[in-house]
Amino acid sequence: MKSLLLLVLLLVMRGPLLGESVDGAFVDRAEDYSESLANQLHALSLAVREKKIDELASYFAAGLSAGGLPVRGDVAHPANKWTVAWNADWSSDGLDREAFVGEWRRYLGYFSAIEDVRFKVKQAHFIEGEAVQADAHIYFAIVGRDASGMRQWAEAEAWIEATLQPEGRWLLDAFELEKHGAHVALTELFSEVSLPAGMFRSAPRFGTPGNQDFLAHGVAVADIDRDGWLDALVTGVGRNFLYMNQGDGTFAERASAAGVQFTPPATGPLFLDSDNDGDVDLFLAAAGYQMLFENRPTEEGAPNLVDVSQEAGVAYPAQGFSAVAADVDQDGWSDIYVTSYNQYGTVMPNSWSRATNGTPNLLFVNRGDGTFTEQAESRGVADGRWSYAASFADLDEDGDQDLYVANDFGENGYYRNEGGYFTDRAEEVGLLDPGNGMGVSVGDFDNDGRLDLHVSNMSSTAGNRILSRLFPDGVKQLDETRVLNKLAAGNTLFRNLGSGSFEDASQAAGPFGAGWAFGGGFVDFDNDGWQDLHAPNGFISGKSLKDT
Repeated sequence: MKSLLLLVLLLVMRGPLLGESVDGAFVDRAEDYSESLANQLHALSLAVREKKIDELASYFAAGLSAGGLPVRGDVAHPANKWTVAWNADWSSDGLDREAFVGEWRRYLGYFSAIEDVRFKVKQAHFIEGEAVQADAHIYFAIVGRDASGMRQWAEAEAWIEATLQPEGRWLLDAFELEKHGAHVALTELFSEVSLPAGMFRSAPRFGTPGNQDFLAHGVAVADIDRDGWLDALVTGVGRNFLYMNQGDGTFAERASAAGVQFTPPATGPLFLDSDNDGDVDLFLAAAGYQMLFENRPTEEGAPNLVDVSQEAGVAYPAQGFSAVAADVDQDGWSDIYVTSYNQYGTVMPNSWSRATNGTPNLLFVNRGDGTFTEQAESRGVADGRWSYAASFADLDEDGDQDLYVANDFGENGYYRNEGGYFTDRAEEVGLLDPGNGMGVSVGDFDNDGRLDLHVSNMSSTAGNRILSRLFPDGVKQLDETRVLNKLAAGNTLFRNLGSGSFEDASQAAGPFGAGWAFGGGFVDFDNDGWQDLHAPNGFISGKSLKDT
């Protein structure tokens, strides 16, 4: 949906930005063609995933001319300590439809199982005549298992030609592989164990009864019963879940016993010791009134979470999407910051790149007596944009906690802590990062001892595709077009230079095109002493690929 809004923005802005050489009406039609071609490739991907070889022929024209697909060689080259890369080559001989389908049969034989297949239209050019002709640059990926059962994935780019048929389908006239890379894992790094661990849950399809609210949900992790094992609180559709770690690889769901199964709909959970009594309490950000639950353990040590929102002074209304905690005034008590979005759909952003009509964020300053006072505006961190996520860290190395806020539809905030009060220095130090900010995490990716920032944004295949169509010569570099390029570029990695400033290291270290990315963070997945990055992604899925 947001991707569509980006496309609307591109098309609305084309008037003041473009010269007479670009036919705006044709740009509109070309993107419609691109979407329909993408949907056709989506159908092809489903056939590939299910290995419906006989069905593949229906996607190719009778006069197809295609190159070969990769032949896996005997030599595998180490890619890193836990994967190897295929040694593969392919021919560019003109194959007819029957031979090319045979190539797919052979190529998919390298996969004993296939979990996911994706085709994307990176660029496309169209010629309108008796029939619409397409010349497109596509990307595709296949994820599955090799013959020995190890995880295997392949990525490729290809040039295709296609013709739009009278019934609205596209048939591929040509398919020529340009790039290919494939890897096999040498070990199982991760296994999906939510079902045997007792944490598996499913929700109704979005938009159907039981799951109609346009809200995010989250998870917080802490040892809530102080038994030495990490537990998890998940806010969900219609209820919350508290998974108590049993110490044997399984969890027991105890939200009802702890008193937090049913609350007003919550978004971002946060564990913290709000009263300095040594156990973990629970704060729930919400699109509504914010909530605080004090942990008053039973005699057996089980969590007993009591709603103290009103008496603690945190029952403030907001479009709360997430919450973080830190001692902002260095008085020894944890304070709470809530990012507040807006009622998207009812209220629309007043800009797609510099929106300022969000709702004020909240800063609950802990008074040390079980109560909080809301002081976001007086301390300089109300923000007022479409805030999605935030993180506290001592980014300027002066001993106190600074604050970075990721804002959707615009620029982010870097609030430097100056004696418990904050000043936005984002532009000054190079941290504005205009885009669709939906997550921020802190880590030291280059092991120089300084804290760096990873900001999750949206990367849009369609956005990049339209930009190349609107500006085919790549010459126009107005401020607006730079912003549009950023909106479609993906996640940002900022290197801390140690002088109070930062540089954008995204291209040098990445790039990080992670789709519709949310949250994520730094973690050393392979225990090699270097922090890796994880970026969850995705949004509402449908039968078509309109959200590309």
